[in-house]
Amino acid sequence: MVTTDLPRFPVIIGPTASGKSAMAMDIAARFNGVVINMDSMQIYSDLRILSARPSEEDESRVPHRLYGVLDAATVCSTAMWLDMVQPEIDAVLRAGQLPILCGGTGLYLKALMEGLAPVPAIPDEVRNSVRTRMAAVGPEDLHAELTARDPVMGERLAPGDSQRIARALEVVTATGRSLADWQNQAPPVPPYRPVVMTVLPPREALYAGIDRRFETMVEQGALDEVERLVARALPATVPAMKALGVPELAASLRGEMLLEQAVDLAAMKSRRYAKRQMTWCRRQIISEFPLNEKYSESFKAKIFSFIENACLTR
Repeated sequence: MVTTDLPRFPVIIGPTASGKSAMAMDIAARFNGVVINMDSMQIYSDLRILSARPSEEDESRVPHRLYGVLDAATVCSTAMWLDMVQPEIDAVLRAGQLPILCGGTGLYLKALMEGLAPVPAIPDEVRNSVRTRMAAVGPEDLHAELTARDPVMGERLAPGDSQRIARALEVVTATGRSLADWQNQAPPVPPYRPVVMTVLPPREALYAGIDRRFETMVEQGALDEVERLVARALPATVPAMKALGVPELAASLRGEMLLEQAVDLAAMKSRRYAKRQMTWCRRQIISEFPLNEKYSESFKAKIFSFIENACLTR
């Protein structure tokens, strides 16, 4: 199927505490949208506070899907999320609404855009070279190069589909094989054309927001949330037990450190995680709408204009 015929909808990705959830809700309220979870921790019912899951008030304002739908004992893999999210997207599209995926889990986004083909890791030098040339000359020139080197993918991809063109060119450069060959070894690529929007605030402002938010989480009952989770005696290896803040607050509950120390340590680990998220976004994806500030309502007009021009599914 030609890429331009595929359903188009926004996918918002960025680090923790960047304001992406508020951005998704504002888009949903304006465009009859449904916010669909793309975060590996917000999927768990036990972690509303520590995962910064949308509040009950948020969920009453606009529809949300795949938030808090799994028990903490469940190990949610990327493949499992992909199996869950496609029916949700399809149901929203059938209802004539706009799916808006939102979260910070990059592997989920990669799976949605590329499927789960067993492609080897692409060396940084190859990826950086392709992305640099994409930024310099644009997708049409790289599409011509791709068509010459990999006619199958060149025919399959539209000349303006910068994200997928870059990925296909990286793969054929690094492996000597067409991405189509790798994809034949895995389930088909999901039949969508996500339009990626990134929210990447300046680091200092983001870190300050993370510190404030973690303190607020504790005030809102994060310690009680962790106490209930610990009481279940789940294996330490399940993802929910490794969520940001859980190990530190659990250590405080055991008397191994003061609460203040646990909060400081958890905030530090959250800052480090946010840094990795930003690095991943800049290296791994091409954003069609980069917002280099923390989201606020002052960006509504600019974002709504972009959605109207580029992302409407109807």
